Amino acid sequence: MRSPATRRAARWPDVVALLAAAAGAGAAALPDGAATQPQPDRVMVLRPDRVFDGEAMRAGWVVVVRGRRIDSAGPAGDVPIPADAEDVSLPGTTLLPGLIDLHAHVLLHPYDETPWIDQVLREPESLRVARAVNHLRATLEAGFTTIRDLGTEGAGDADVGLREALESGVVAGPRLLISNRAIVATGTYAPKGFAPAWRVPQGAEEADGHELVRVVREQIGRGADWVKVYGDYRAGPSGEAVPTFSLDELRLVVETAASLGRPVAVHASTAEGMRRAALAGARTIEHGDGGTAEVFALMAEHGVAFCPTLAAGHAISQYAGWRPGADPEPARVRAKRATFGAALAAGVPIAAGSDVGVFTHGDNVRELQLMVEYGMSPLATLASATAVNAEVLNLSARIGRVAPGLAADLLVVAGDPAAAIGALRDVRLVLKDGQVVRDEIRAR
Repeated sequence: MRSPATRRAARWPDVVALLAAAAGAGAAALPDGAATQPQPDRVMVLRPDRVFDGEAMRAGWVVVVRGRRIDSAGPAGDVPIPADAEDVSLPGTTLLPGLIDLHAHVLLHPYDETPWIDQVLREPESLRVARAVNHLRATLEAGFTTIRDLGTEGAGDADVGLREALESGVVAGPRLLISNRAIVATGTYAPKGFAPAWRVPQGAEEADGHELVRVVREQIGRGADWVKVYGDYRAGPSGEAVPTFSLDELRLVVETAASLGRPVAVHASTAEGMRRAALAGARTIEHGDGGTAEVFALMAEHGVAFCPTLAAGHAISQYAGWRPGADPEPARVRAKRATFGAALAAGVPIAAGSDVGVFTHGDNVRELQLMVEYGMSPLATLASATAVNAEVLNLSARIGRVAPGLAADLLVVAGDPAAAIGALRDVRLVLKDGQVVRDEIRAR
């Protein structure tokens, strides 16, 4: 008996052809030993009901894709349609740029499956990499075509190999920017609770003072696109979060990374940790649970983007027994809602990042739904997950918008996510670099 995948390929041979052709130049089938001839780029004209171009919702637009890039986009009557274009009608749908998640951990899986400490200490790296391959595919099929991974969490340099596997086509997944091991102050991170005689592997890399220069350079030398540093952690006398690096140390990290062309992301949940990160020149601050109006005003002044990771705490509260809709919101969730509101009020750039890995990969839209629930407009949320995130990554010239010359990273969903953000879950079509990676329209 044929598998479902085999039956699907037999039922929709045109999808298989599109997968092969839409990525760009292919090769003609010739006898062994014969020279192959490049084929012209596949051209498609996509006709949804509306297009979110990264800034606004546009009714009646069409998008022409040629090979790996967007050839043109605009009102149907104004866009020249190439004679060789394949016409793809998409009634009842919205087309938008491929989504971007700025805070992911592809080498982690949900904590209600396996606690973080057991993943770091007991799971072989090979097992974690195998899981990550599945996580990457699930993320891409959910419409997220670019992610920033913020730490391997005990899996060493595994993100370097995963990125290479993605770029060479060995595995399928989103465009991946990596930060290698996160950097932590000595003695502040985890796992904890072991006898002092034992040197337990950490989920990050320890460094202090001027040693931070070497560690930052080593991580960049190993391939890090970003430097991730913990500006605070639960290292206080009673286990409370306290700043772990001085302002001078954080500045040293930022200056060293900047000299090699890399930005810095700072984990900070305390107001003081966030203040130091903003003054040091961090590009993004992650979590920000204890953010105040004063700190957010400082971030806005310095152009520091806030990555709130709303979905992580929401998920962890549920693991502890909270039932949304049936139980009162836990204090942690109420506080996060208030903090996010303060960031919006201060005009801080909001970078959509979910901390996925704490919860299920492929469920990244959970973050965007919470952003809307906590007070951000659907259109601003869509912009955050596309054009704003691309700007934070310094990739606006390549991704994040529907515009000529940019990569054909595109998502088509049923309905209108500007009216109901949950429409992002009803994925109909996903393209990455012009290649169809999920097609639910032809499969229906």
